[in-house]
Amino acid sequence: MAEAPLAIIAGRGDLPRLIAEECRSRGRPHYVVRLPGVDLGWADGHPAISAVFEKPGRLFADLRKAGVAEVTFAGGIRRPELNPLRFDLKMLTLAPKVLAGLKAGDDSTLRLVAGIFEKEGLRLVGAHEILTSLVAPEGVLTRARPSEADLKDARRARRIVRALGRVDVGQAAVVAQGICLGVESIQGTDALLSFVAETGRGFRPDVAGGQGVLYKAPKPGQDWRLDLPAIGPETVGRAAAAGLAGLAVEAGGVLLLDREGLIEAADAAGLFVLGLASGGGEP
Repeated sequence: MAEAPLAIIAGRGDLPRLIAEECRSRGRPHYVVRLPGVDLGWADGHPAISAVFEKPGRLFADLRKAGVAEVTFAGGIRRPELNPLRFDLKMLTLAPKVLAGLKAGDDSTLRLVAGIFEKEGLRLVGAHEILTSLVAPEGVLTRARPSEADLKDARRARRIVRALGRVDVGQAAVVAQGICLGVESIQGTDALLSFVAETGRGFRPDVAGGQGVLYKAPKPGQDWRLDLPAIGPETVGRAAAAGLAGLAVEAGGVLLLDREGLIEAADAAGLFVLGLASGGGEP
């Protein structure tokens, strides 16, 4: 029996492209769902379905017509500015929940959207279930290795990220010499690293001490099917520009986009990349 097509709700970044390429290499039928305002120059040659935020009824009809049974969300999607004059009948019924949900945290909003898709009979699939080889393993992946000071900073950043996640704020933090130089919010990890590059230099009390670590992990209780965090070569470049010693991620809980390129970039910059165990019940 032929495998049912997968719909890739494609946002910004490399993740949707990697999923589409993986589907093509496996011979899995798929459709790239194009959203307004998202540049998908890579998607030419992949079968596509165009979507309009205000018209979910049309999207669900197109997905059913294409025989889609499974959906994956991939890449960054900015919260849309909705025009009520363009709402279709489906959106009119969903509007009270959707408009309220857009004012909540990212995880809450994504859970709301996921519930809408599931009620339409579509099964959600996580990117990590498709790109299994990109899930970060435990241990050091680079020539550079973290010092004891770096490990201490990574563990403190892990505690901060865990606290942020409980209130649905962000998935990353930068710590140097025990001092939090910045946390991720709605603007994302790139903005966090740019902020640290611009402001963090004067807050490292010991010039010979640890230069800082970016730590990234899923939020506690986060639905991994919807928004598994990821890093790539660009993340390494921004961490280097911020003067950090390296990057740590939750082993098994973060995707390494272009793993070979990421490690190559880290080795060239002298940064370490570490898959850190979740820490169990650590507070």
